[in-house]
Amino acid sequence: MGTQVAEGGLPWRYAPDGSIAVASPAKESRTFDGRDHVLEHGITTDYALVRAWRGDTHGNLVFNKAAANFNPLASMAGRITIAEVEELVDPGALDPVTIHVPGIFVQRIVALTPGQAADKRIEHLRISASSTPTTRGTVRA
Repeated sequence: MGTQVAEGGLPWRYAPDGSIAVASPAKESRTFDGRDHVLEHGITTDYALVRAWRGDTHGNLVFNKAAANFNPLASMAGRITIAEVEELVDPGALDPVTIHVPGIFVQRIVALTPGQAADKRIEHLRISASSTPTTRGTVRA
């Protein structure tokens, strides 16, 4: 509240002479529980491409480790979500508690072959001769 983002006037486009040709409009604001808030539209994309660890044929997805950070949000933001699934299972095989994205958000599923699922080109094991083991997490009495 009280910023140029809320009140409008941020430059969206400049004129050739350097002046502001198009400025942002003021955003809607409301008061909730005695506090003022600036309202903003959510991000919606045409397509969302995600890679899931497991999924069923109804589109329910489970992500593995760090993939669960942004993939659920990305898949919910897309009008059409295409999910690459490493392990495709029958409906009912996934524990409902572990599902990160319900099937209502997924429109297309691509099942990977075992060879494709194992090939993760961004993950490379690097071991150097000069590295020493760390003692992170050691408890001392």
